Amino acid sequence: MTRGVPQANGELMIEATMDVENTARAVLFMATVTPEANVQFLTVMATKMPFIGRG
Repeated sequence: MTRGVPQANGELMIEATMDVENTARAVLFMATVTPEANVQFLTVMATKMPFIGRG
């Protein structure tokens, strides 16, 4: 990701990244939420990521 990833137009572009601790904290939150609560959706992504679901 930090060296460049091929894009749909053929260019290599560096992708936005984030510290893995952010994901770990989100997983811990979901694992420790009380039974009265429900985490239906949780999106954790780098702040400079341009699009969601660019497939």
